[in-house]
Amino acid sequence: MTKFKRVDPEISRRKFVNWALGISAGISGLGFLSIVGSARPANRQTPDKLGPVPGDILVHAEGEKTGQPVSVAELERNPVRAYPQGKDKSGKAFLRQGDQQTNLVGISKFPETELGTATNKQAAPQGIVAYSLVCQHLGCQVNWRNADQTLLCPCHSGDYDMRNGAKVLGGPPPRPLAQLPLRVDGDNLVVAATFLTPPYGVAEGDFEQYKQRVEEASKA
Repeated sequence: MTKFKRVDPEISRRKFVNWALGISAGISGLGFLSIVGSARPANRQTPDKLGPVPGDILVHAEGEKTGQPVSVAELERNPVRAYPQGKDKSGKAFLRQGDQQTNLVGISKFPETELGTATNKQAAPQGIVAYSLVCQHLGCQVNWRNADQTLLCPCHSGDYDMRNGAKVLGGPPPRPLAQLPLRVDGDNLVVAATFLTPPYGVAEGDFEQYKQRVEEASKA
């Protein structure tokens, strides 16, 4: 007959507790490593993911002219879709699309008398305005609506007035589209400063850090 040893319950409890504590510590350690690994320092952000940097040239984002500089002569009310183009230390040009293409902007030219008080006119030379084309609600790309000359989001009907600081005219967006300050250099458009207000994906509390990273890039 097979004999089974009687197991001391106190010893079993101790073994179980020690085993459980070991597993718990292991899981906690993995969780900590996961958090540390995912919390990337801001200074690791690559140049193409930064916000628009002063000195960047605005280039066509789509169509036959993709990658070519946007000229002042071609501007009208219907906005040209563009990205900032920067240069690396070797002088090689690259698109600064931002994180998830959040640097996409629309550039329009209006008679200066049509620009409302919410527009930063110092950032809009010759009536040329540039705004982020990424909706402040959930990040969809907005489009020009010629009927009333506004920017409309196709996802949830966020409506923005491009002639008056891209203020919200309707829909769920919590704030206006971010204006990008420009300067004219010959027939080209150059970024004068990064966005004046937080673009989509940047919280109010993180905007100073966002601007600081851009400033550091401009001095590099």
